[in-house]
This record gives sequence, structure tokens and C-alpha cells, in this order.
Amino acid sequence: MEEETETEEEKMLKRQRRERKELQARIQGMKNAVPKNDKKRRKQLIEDVARLEAEMDERHQQEVEQLKLEISKQVEVESLANGSEKLAFEDSEKPAQHSRPTKAQKRRDKKAALDKEREVRIAEAEIENLSGVRHLENQKLGNLLDGRGLQIKQIPSDGHCMYRAIEDQLKERGHILTLAQLRSQTAQYMQSHVDDFLPFLINSNTGDIYTPEAFEKYCDDIVNTPAWGGQLEVYATCLWTRRTLQFSGTDKGQN
Repeated sequence: MEEETETEEEKMLKRQRRERKELQARIQGMKNAVPKNDKKRRKQLIEDVARLEAEMDERHQQEVEQLKLEISKQVEVESLANGSEKLAFEDSEKPAQHSRPTKAQKRRDKKAALDKEREVRIAEAEIENLSGVRHLENQKLGNLLDGRGLQIKQIPSDGHCMYRAIEDQLKERGHILTLAQLRSQTAQYMQSHVDDFLPFLINSNTGDIYTPEAFEKYCDDIVNTPAWGGQLEVYATCLWTRRTLQFSGTDKGQN
């Protein structure tokens, strides 16, 4: 299996979870060492535990803030570097005589600008997430999975994420299926079991059930576009692969 590259945030979260786990083991040892009927020592124990947990919380939060700062600085440096490289590249391409940019050059410039804007948005989102809901959810989910001997795997949120996650888990169990095969087989299963799926597809504009034509278009999009997979696609995939998929969440537990 190919080694996956972890982001700095993922490495930090993993280390923090390990440290928290080690602290809980240490606290449990401290509790076991103090007799329950020794009220004075029990009181001191409660104070010591609160202090240790507070110190760890403060240190972990400082690490989050420090990483946010480092990412922010990195974005600024990369932005300046990319701007310099683009300027140097454009200067090297300039002909001896000044001429108007071609349509192809305009398209390249527009694409480069859009790509850069996207990179900045992603970096800003990563900085925000370090102190936001996603960071907290990752911590909770990581703790939940640690207890089951599992770990979080990062899947790109590109519309293919559900299928990529299933592809990864099937591969670990020796069942090799490509992303394209998963999408194609899922669509084929839904098309051959129309009555099991059509009643659950509703036109958001009219509130009516999908027409047969709309259902075919829906299935075609599964195969030919990066359309997100939902509950219907999960259900269909479970049936045709004859596998049970288990979902873990921070609020609702397992499904």
C-alpha cells in the first residue's frame, strides 16, 4: 500500500491525541494510587488532574495558533515567489517587439489567476479550520477511531470522495476496483432497479418525483461527472459489492 503524505495539521492532531491518551493513562495511575477514603489526598488529586489537563489544553491551543501563523506566513511567501516566477516567465517570453497578447496567452493568464485564487482560498480555509469546527471534529473523530484501532485517511473533496473512500477500503481487503468501475457499476445497479431508487429522487424546484428521463440523466451524471455520492449511491454500492459500509461521526456515532 502506498504511503500517504500527512499534512502538518494531521501530524499535529495525531501527536496531540497520543499525548492526551498518555495523560489519561497517567491520571488513571494517579487515581489508583490514592485510597478512596483518603479525602485529603483525593482533593489534592482532583486539583492536580485539573492542572495537568489545563496545561495540556493550553499547550495544544498554543500549538494550533503557532501552526496557523506558520501557514499564513507560508502562503505569503509562496504568493510572492509565484508572482516573481510568473513575472520572470512572462519577461522571458516577450518578443523583441511589443505585441498584443494572443488569445491563448490570455487564456493561460486567466487560468493562472484562477488557480492562484483557488490556492489562496484553500490556504485561508486551512488556517480558519485550525480553530474551527473541522479541527474540533477531527479531534473527536480521531479519538473515536483510536479506540477502535483505526485512523483517519484524507480523501480529496472533489466530488469523487465517497467512491475514493470505498475504493480505498476495498483495496485494503484485496478487492481492486477503480473509481470509474465503482461509478459505472453503481449507476448500472440503480438503472436495473429503478423502482428501488426513483421514488426517493425529488425535483427540488417542483417537489415532484424524477421523471424516467431525469433519472437516466442522474445515472449518467454518476458515470460521467464528479457528482457527489449520497445515501442512494451508498445503498446501491453496498448491494452490488455485497459489502457492509460503516460510517462513523462525531455526533451520531456509528451507522
